[in-house]
Amino acid sequence: QVQVVESGGGLVQPGGSLRLSCAASGRFFSIIAMGWYRQAPGKQRELVATITSGGRTNYADSVKGRFTISRDNAKNTIYLQMNSLEPEDTAIYYCNCNTRGGLAWGQGIQVTVSS
Repeated sequence: QVQVVESGGGLVQPGGSLRLSCAASGRFFSIIAMGWYRQAPGKQRELVATITSGGRTNYADSVKGRFTISRDNAKNTIYLQMNSLEPEDTAIYYCNCNTRGGLAWGQGIQVTVSS
């Protein structure tokens, strides 16, 4: 019912920046919230940042002050601006879309922070 597609990942050096995008499409009820999660090698998936349809944001402590989540006016696309990236940020980043009618995940996109 809901399709979620991430883009913008890649390889960046420590201290650099990346901007991830996530677009939700298809047939769905109103969006409650969207967010970014990540899973580093050998670790569990963890919340990175979420944003509600009203614009309220929530961040993991590890990314506060460095990452910024935002949404467009249509409330079906979110972005994750990642600054001051660290090797510890290396992970597969997953976009989540939570709607009144269901929950959907993107396929994940690789972010690698390395020299």
